[in-house]
Amino acid sequence: MTHYVCVTCGVQFAASAQPPAHCPICEDERQYVGWAGQQWATLDALRRDHKTVIRPEGPGLVGIGTEPGFAIGQRALLVQAEGGNVLWDCITLIDDAAIAEVKNLGGLRAIAISHPHYFSSIVEWSRAFGDAPIYLHAALKPWVMRPDPAIEYWEGERLELGQGLTLINAGIHFEGGTLLHWAAGAEGQGALLAGDIFQVVQDRRWVSFMYSYPNLIPERPATIREALRRVEPYAFDHLYGAWWERKVIGDAKGAVWRSAERYLARIES
Repeated sequence: MTHYVCVTCGVQFAASAQPPAHCPICEDERQYVGWAGQQWATLDALRRDHKTVIRPEGPGLVGIGTEPGFAIGQRALLVQAEGGNVLWDCITLIDDAAIAEVKNLGGLRAIAISHPHYFSSIVEWSRAFGDAPIYLHAALKPWVMRPDPAIEYWEGERLELGQGLTLINAGIHFEGGTLLHWAAGAEGQGALLAGDIFQVVQDRRWVSFMYSYPNLIPERPATIREALRRVEPYAFDHLYGAWWERKVIGDAKGAVWRSAERYLARIES
């Protein structure tokens, strides 16, 4: 039995004797099946020609990525919070070098994920660090392709993880699309880890909001306004997206509000 990995989205599935017939995550209208058709990989195969890359990404944040890039190509973030490290979002590849380096940095006390496209190999990462709890919004449960007891589903608008870390259900991109606010981040000015719930665009003074990024389906105005309401109480000077160097440094909260105003003005005109 093998835990197959979808080559397009990078999500690992429950063990099976043969590759699954479909990837529901990629067949959803927010994603896509690769142009060559559904393809599968395994972690063992990935480890032969890929490696993990770990380097600083900001104050108290360590990026964890894969070279060469795989699937969607995101990098995860290790939040070095006072009460213990939290892994924000995930990557598919996990190897001995990554495990050793993260242990050297203090290990993991928890994992939290923004949305299904970054579920990746969350169970493998959890087990490598003593079955660290994986926090997912309950609205994301239908998209979990490898269920596991380590997964803890939460409901509502927010979940306090302790030590100034708060998960916020913004509801953008997916109904359970989640942000992570770190009050002590950005050297005490606050940081928001956004995945692509708030997408940092090429002009890194701005973000955007989409129901589907690859298929260019816009997000609904009411959903964006509700997300702003839920985020409004939190201060954040820095915002970190899902890829290396995709970040807004300085006045990030202002950038989110200006971006929302610009987006809504266009979509509602």
